[in-house]
Amino acid sequence: MLDASSVLEHRLRQIEGTRVSNAAGRVRRFDGQIVHASSFPASVGSQCRIAREDGGWADAEVIGFLDNYTVMVLTSGNAPLLAGARVETKDRADLVPVGDALLGRVVDGAGNVLDGQSEPKLTAVWPLRGERVNPLRRRPVREALDVGVRAMNGLLTVGRGQKIGIIAGSGVGKSSLLSSMARFTEAEIVIIALIGERGREVAGFVEELSSCPSFANTIVVAVPADQSPVLRLRGLHRATAYAEYFRSRGKNVLLMVDSLTRVAHAQRELGLALGEHPTTKGYPPSVLSLLGSVLERAGHDGDTGGSITGIYTILADGDDTTNDPIVDTSRAILDGHVVLSRKQAEQGIFPAIDINASISRTMTDCVTPPHMMRARKFRRYLSLWEQNRDLMLLGGYQTGQDPELDMAFQIYPQLVAYIQQGMKDRSGLVESEAKLQALIP
Repeated sequence: MLDASSVLEHRLRQIEGTRVSNAAGRVRRFDGQIVHASSFPASVGSQCRIAREDGGWADAEVIGFLDNYTVMVLTSGNAPLLAGARVETKDRADLVPVGDALLGRVVDGAGNVLDGQSEPKLTAVWPLRGERVNPLRRRPVREALDVGVRAMNGLLTVGRGQKIGIIAGSGVGKSSLLSSMARFTEAEIVIIALIGERGREVAGFVEELSSCPSFANTIVVAVPADQSPVLRLRGLHRATAYAEYFRSRGKNVLLMVDSLTRVAHAQRELGLALGEHPTTKGYPPSVLSLLGSVLERAGHDGDTGGSITGIYTILADGDDTTNDPIVDTSRAILDGHVVLSRKQAEQGIFPAIDINASISRTMTDCVTPPHMMRARKFRRYLSLWEQNRDLMLLGGYQTGQDPELDMAFQIYPQLVAYIQQGMKDRSGLVESEAKLQALIP
């Protein structure tokens, strides 16, 4: 027989288990996406539900506080809300369920499955926004990562644990380049975050990847453009949390985010809703702060030996690859950048990588000196051809005056052929270096 204290304790546990929500406040303002409620005790990141006009509930997340209001963003899409509607707190979403059952799956920003299969059984959790890492635990980047693309392997070698950006305007081939690397990389785990992209493009991207054997070790987090800004941000953090979990187990992870600019747009929406003052091109200060915190989550783990190699696409508005604030800020944080040229894309050169405008800051530590020397000569020949092309066509230069320039014009077709590669063709590190050596002894 249970004593009185045991009975009381059992009854308290029952009451606690049945308490799923608390009344919190009332809706005071609503503009279709942003909800201002009467102030109530809830921290940023708390999940809430709001009574709808039709009797159902709309999900929302607290993003901050303004004057005497608690500011929330709907995460379940547009909803018919009335002034004075009841607001209740639910729970927090600080921890993300993780595990091997996620491999080969497609989820959204909230972790809901999108591939029509059963819910994955996950027993471990990881902080959504990661854990702060002592910078002295970061190992230097000294080992190359094979991404299966010849121009990247041979001329812009990516190192394990490196952070690199792919910068281009719209429609130049960023997603196609990501798709090729996702299929052909030697990384043990591939995690792809499709943030703010068109729904049709997301479906096509996933369909193409799912037909490859490497998809069994791939996780896709997809948050299309019609989702709320909170879910777009949460999708990026969720994908990075997955990568951190597998890195903590000693895995080499390739994290691909398409695109970082759409993430910045989502943070801009939230920042302006909270009353932040817009600065350069309308971006509030919180956007630049977000980029630094997110990009620094990639890298090596000195304790486990695992790594996160981050590849982030950055949309250059109006093809401005130098002065755009997101491009400029990201480039200062990243360990390298790959610029895609619309001019080369119009000429049918795919991937349209502008070699002379791109750089990998860790390549020197990841390849042999002869390989580095040939890559520099490749750049030199391309640069000489571009600078003297018009002069040569106008007949202002006679062959034999400059042996280096003569060589540049002689092998230019082979240089272009080296960069070009079909989306379904793979070129490993060894093969890429061998072809570079054959081209430039």
